[in-house]
Amino acid sequence: MTSPAPRFRWWHGAAILAAANAISFWPVGVRGDAAFYTGLRLPPFAPPDWLFAPLWLVLNITSLVALARVANLEIAPNRQRRLVLLSEGVGWLLFAVFTTLFFWLHSPVLAAADTVAGLLAALVSVVAAASVDRPAAGLIGLRMLWLLLASAVAVSIALHNPDPFLSATPAPGVKPFQ
Repeated sequence: MTSPAPRFRWWHGAAILAAANAISFWPVGVRGDAAFYTGLRLPPFAPPDWLFAPLWLVLNITSLVALARVANLEIAPNRQRRLVLLSEGVGWLLFAVFTTLFFWLHSPVLAAADTVAGLLAALVSVVAAASVDRPAAGLIGLRMLWLLLASAVAVSIALHNPDPFLSATPAPGVKPFQ
């Protein structure tokens, strides 16, 4: 008797990675201001801007490995497994829209909210994954640790810098909500 084929294959992970990065590239690489981060008042514990891309690549890959492990478990679907899959989906969505909020809209407040929400999604994933696949929980935990630091940085930036998107005088090229 052979085991069933995995439901989550490597190309599913590649598609998620490509889609999320394509969505996040548009606002910063094409429409946004990549130097926006370095022009802000940053806390002393803020990582250098060059660290974000390689670190996120590693964290995205470890998160996809964790997602594949949980998706391909040989157990009947249960609440914890569904919670991991749902919270990881939320995490990928938050990752994809971050650059729109921060680099295109120039909104430290919205970016901080996105980052903290990503931390909470990762926390839910870690807790839920711990009961179904401890190695997956550890892999997601790496992202959670980074998001703990990123949340502190993002909240500090939001508190110490103007947010033109949410004010009456938005950044050039950005229209406020009406």
